[in-house]
Amino acid sequence: MPDLPQKPATGVSRRTVARATAAAGLAALFGAAATAPARAATRLGPRTRDVSVPSAALGRSAPVRLILPSDFATRPDKKYPVLYLLHGAHDDYTSWTRETDIEAFTAGRDLIVAMPDAGPTGIPSVWRGGPDYETFQVKEVPALLARDYRASGVRAVAGVSTGGYGAMAHAARHPGAFTAAASYSGILDTTAPGVPAIMDAIVARENLPAASLWGNPIFNLLTWRDFNPRARATGLRGTALYVSQGSGVGGGGDPLPGILESALWPSAQGFARTLTLMGIQATTHFYGGGGHDWAHWKPEFTASWPILARALGVPE
Repeated sequence: MPDLPQKPATGVSRRTVARATAAAGLAALFGAAATAPARAATRLGPRTRDVSVPSAALGRSAPVRLILPSDFATRPDKKYPVLYLLHGAHDDYTSWTRETDIEAFTAGRDLIVAMPDAGPTGIPSVWRGGPDYETFQVKEVPALLARDYRASGVRAVAGVSTGGYGAMAHAARHPGAFTAAASYSGILDTTAPGVPAIMDAIVARENLPAASLWGNPIFNLLTWRDFNPRARATGLRGTALYVSQGSGVGGGGDPLPGILESALWPSAQGFARTLTLMGIQATTHFYGGGGHDWAHWKPEFTASWPILARALGVPE
């Protein structure tokens, strides 16, 4: 994708990292079916809308940003596949349109782009005794799109950082729901050494109790495994997969994006090894260096686009 005007390109802002450092040591390293009618959409441009979706799973309404096909208004009988794009930690549903040229990139392509909210942590899962972002994203939003926006049953999902976790977790936990899933620097093995602490730090950054996600990683290990993409990898069989991850560290300037990326390298490697051992095909791109930021995620999305496009049945 062509770069937008330059801005700090990081999955978490420097202010976020600074606050995380003050809150907890690890946070400095790792701040990186709807039944009610949707409220009136807010028109942001010729094709872009923000929709507030009443959600039983969340117990409140939550936003979804949509990019509609160029011919949506002129072809009232046509149904469209949907590409779901998930945001990362400490970001929100506006990130893809803010950080990339996804609107221009999808112009003229017959698909809907949906960018659902995942809450302040960006972890789109079933929280312990709390909100169920998984049901919101996997069932409620698709139901809304099928009912009000002529979405077909063909879906692909991609995400950055915790959104990359969500992409693989959703596809693994709901086999057949998505024709393709792509992760860019995602958290793909949540029980790997050090990773539970990463997840706890992300939760703590938003002033939430660590156990409010999946409970204690030792005493509630079965729950942690149930939401672990690597442990649920068998559900990915038959789904077109793209996994990218940098080794991080090194380079000049702000070192934190590289540190963040390097911390997740073993998790992604273990996930990829499991796929290979299970005979599950995936396209992987493990590259030296790189940072946990949009400067690296944007070209990875472009590299994964042919896989996503084929799975959605749209031109590359």
